[in-house]
Amino acid sequence: MNLWTKFRETAMSVAPVAAITVILGIFVVPENSAAAGWMWRFLVSSVLLVFGLTLFLAGVDSGVEPMGERLGAALTARRSLSLMLGAAFVIGMVVTAAEPDIQVFGDQVHGVFPSVRKLPLVLSIAIGVGAFLSLGLFRIAARFSVKATLLVSYAALGALACFAPEQFVGVAFDSGGATTGPMTVPFVMALGLGVAASRATDRDGGFGLTGVASVGPVMAVLAYVLVLGPGAAVETAAGGAATHTAASPDLAAAFGHALREAAVSIAPLFAMLCIAQPLLLHATARQFVRIVSGFAWAFIGLSIFLDGVNGGFMQAGAILGSALGGRAAAGGAADLALLLGTGAAFGAIVVCAEPAVWILGDQVENVSGGAVPRRSLLLFLSTGTAAAIAIAMARAAYGFPLAAVLIPGYALAMLLMARSPSLFTAIAFDSGGVASGPLTSTFVLSFALGASGAGRGGTGAFGVIALVALFPLLAIQAMGIAVERKRKRATKQTR
Repeated sequence: MNLWTKFRETAMSVAPVAAITVILGIFVVPENSAAAGWMWRFLVSSVLLVFGLTLFLAGVDSGVEPMGERLGAALTARRSLSLMLGAAFVIGMVVTAAEPDIQVFGDQVHGVFPSVRKLPLVLSIAIGVGAFLSLGLFRIAARFSVKATLLVSYAALGALACFAPEQFVGVAFDSGGATTGPMTVPFVMALGLGVAASRATDRDGGFGLTGVASVGPVMAVLAYVLVLGPGAAVETAAGGAATHTAASPDLAAAFGHALREAAVSIAPLFAMLCIAQPLLLHATARQFVRIVSGFAWAFIGLSIFLDGVNGGFMQAGAILGSALGGRAAAGGAADLALLLGTGAAFGAIVVCAEPAVWILGDQVENVSGGAVPRRSLLLFLSTGTAAAIAIAMARAAYGFPLAAVLIPGYALAMLLMARSPSLFTAIAFDSGGVASGPLTSTFVLSFALGASGAGRGGTGAFGVIALVALFPLLAIQAMGIAVERKRKRATKQTR
C-alpha cells in the first residue's frame, strides 16, 4: 500500500472536520468556555488522527486482513461445519468482549440504568455477536441468500423489540453499532471473504457478515432487558449529557489510555494468530513475519488514532454540541437550522475518516473489480450518515420517540431489498455497522450529547448510533438500485 496516498486521503477526510470546528469554535462557542484550551488540543488531535489512521490502515492491509482471509479459508478447507461455527462463536465472543467501545458502552448504560450491571450486559452482547457470527458464516458456507437471512433476522428482532421498554430500544440498537470496533470489523469482513472464496460463492462476494453479526447484540440486549423486568427501565436523575462534556485529559495522559485500549483491542486477535498458525494457517516464515509486522503497525496506528480521539476530538464535539444546542433552545428557526445543518455536515464528513469505512471501501472495490468505486460508496454512505445525524439533532431538540424513525426506516430497508442486488444489500448492512465506528461514536456522539443536554428535548444519547447504523442501509441499497438500472440500460443499448 502506498503510505503517501493513504496519508493524503486521510488528511483530506479530516481537514473539513477541523475547518468546520475551528470556524464554529470562533463564532459560536462562548469566549469564557469552561474548557479553556480546547481548540489547540483539537488541532493537535486532528494531526494525530491523520497519522494514526494512515499507519493503522497499513497494518490492517499487511496483517489483519491476510490473517482473516487465511483463517476463513483454512476453516472451510477442514470441511468440518461444526469446527467452523464453533470457532466463529468463540472468536466473536472474545473479540467483542475486548472491544474498548463495548467497555465504555457498558459504563454508559450502567450510569443511566443502575439495575443493568456492566458484566452481564457485556457478556450478553458478546454472546449475541458470537452466535450471529456463526449464523453469518453458516449462511455463506450453505450458500443461503443474504437477503433472506437478514429479513428473517430483523423480523425476529422487530418482534422482540415490541415487548421491550421503549427506553431500551435505543440502548439495544446502539449496542449493535458499538460492537463494530476498529479491529473487529476488518477481521470479520476478511473472515467472511475467506470463507466465500473457498466456497466459490459470488452472489454477494462474502459481504453481509458484519451486518448479520450486528443483529446479535441488539437481540441479546433486548432479551437481557426482558429478563430484568420493567423495573430496569427507570432512569436515574444523574443520567444525561453533562458527564460527557467534562474536559479531556491532556494528550500525554490520553496516550497512555490509548495504548491500553489499542493493546486490549489487538491482543485477542494476535493471540488467535499465534494459536491458529501451527494448527490451521501454516504460513511460511516470511508470511508470518509480514502478518506480525502488520499487527505491530496496526497497534501503533490505533494508539495514535485513539489518542487523538480521546485527547481532543471528543471534547470538541461536546463543546460545539452544547453551544449550538443552547442557541437552538433559546433562539428561533435559524439557530435550529444551524444545529441540524452542522450535525448533517459532521455526519457526512466524519464517517469518511472512520478506519473501518476505508477498509470496507477498499474491499468492495477489489471484490467488485472496480464496478463499485470506493468514492461512490463513500458518497452514498456520507449522505446516509448526514441524514441520520440531522434527525438525531432534531430528536435532541424535540424529544420525539426513536421508534418513530427506526420502525419505518427498517421497514423501508426491507422493501428496498426486493429491488437492490444481493451484493449491494450485503454491503449496505455491513456499512451500517462500520459507519458507527470509534470516530463517529466519539465526536458525533459527544456532539449529540452536548446538544441533547442543552436542547429542548434533553432525550440523552442512546439512539444516536442506532440512527447512524440505519441510514446507510437505505443509501447503499438505493445506490445498488441505481447501478442496476444503469447496467440494464447499457445492456439494452448494446443489443
